[in-house]
Amino acid sequence: MAPPPLALYVHLPWCVRKCPYCDFNSHQVPAAGVPEGEYLRVVLEDLEYAAAQCEGRGLVSVFFGGGTPSLFTPESIARILSRARELLPGASGQPAPEVSLEANPGTIEHGAFAGYRSAGINRVSLGAQSFNARQLAALGRIHAAAETRAAVAELRAAGIENFNLDLMYALPEQSVEEALADVEEALALGPAHLSHYQLTLEPGTVFHRRPPPLPGEDSSFEMQEACQARIAAAGYAQYEVSAYARPGRECAHNLNYWQFGDYIGIGAGAHGKITRNGRIVRSARHRSPARYMSATQPAERVAEVRVVADDEIPFEFCLNALRLVDGFETALFESTTGLAAQSIEAICATAEGRGLLQRGVDARWAPTPLGRRFLNDLQALFLPDRPHAAAGRAATDCTGVATPAA
Repeated sequence: MAPPPLALYVHLPWCVRKCPYCDFNSHQVPAAGVPEGEYLRVVLEDLEYAAAQCEGRGLVSVFFGGGTPSLFTPESIARILSRARELLPGASGQPAPEVSLEANPGTIEHGAFAGYRSAGINRVSLGAQSFNARQLAALGRIHAAAETRAAVAELRAAGIENFNLDLMYALPEQSVEEALADVEEALALGPAHLSHYQLTLEPGTVFHRRPPPLPGEDSSFEMQEACQARIAAAGYAQYEVSAYARPGRECAHNLNYWQFGDYIGIGAGAHGKITRNGRIVRSARHRSPARYMSATQPAERVAEVRVVADDEIPFEFCLNALRLVDGFETALFESTTGLAAQSIEAICATAEGRGLLQRGVDARWAPTPLGRRFLNDLQALFLPDRPHAAAGRAATDCTGVATPAA
């Protein structure tokens, strides 16, 4: 079984302030400031340790997520990318990988994007979330809409046209008209990619403990449909549950997740998936930045290593691939899992009978509009039939990393 494409995820876990809806592994900047130098040293050690297990494979993408990666200087980003190119060069003649950086508009200094571009960043994901001042305050964001517009201007001045805007809907007391107004503001900035996703109340967050007044289910679905229609009319194709792109601007890094590719995860709380000797191995680093940095040996930074059992692989694959509007070809299932397509044929047929999945003419299975609306139910059909199989697995983040898809 040949290994699938390989990506690199780097987690930089600090934020100026923790947002009340965020359940990712992010931490408020300590009073002494971000320990950038020490964290960089540890991440470079972690990168070397992880790369040694990948047999010299090349990278198809790199993603700096968080937290707020733009709190780190371009020089630190450049050092990580330079070492990654040395350790995982791939074959000569391959196209340059997509290299993305998450950034919050409120943490970008004038001209910083030019530095990140020189460091090797060729794609940026901006956490706009909303353009409504009341909603930004309710979400605990530290920026105003004007700062998002200024950040986009800085991106263009730096020559970075390939950028994503994160946008949320079904916000506290939001109306359909307000959700559409946010979409109009985002489209006016001309992003190459738009991530448009519903605010949900995740366990462990402030919003989960003290829920704000959110729109009802019917109103939220009305927002979704209205916004999807407007985004489509503007020339953006939906290719994943919450991802829209201009032609050729789909996020290569997230596509690698959704197509069950491999990825190295370094940094506090980062997850990885590596196919080695016909086995799929998942790993996770310690979530606490202090514990991650205090380890004296690279192996001590790894909190968990787990070989995925054969009967879990179909669910792990479909948890990712069924997020894609076009679904997956059975050839992709076989090449990335090592299993025969017949192993999921009966489940796919059941889902088809329930109107959740449709069979294509090119040996492809894709979720129907009903299947996309009730995606959790569709994915759950592929859970292994054994006690407690759903516990701790159905809720796994589809990306396997501590960052939103962007």
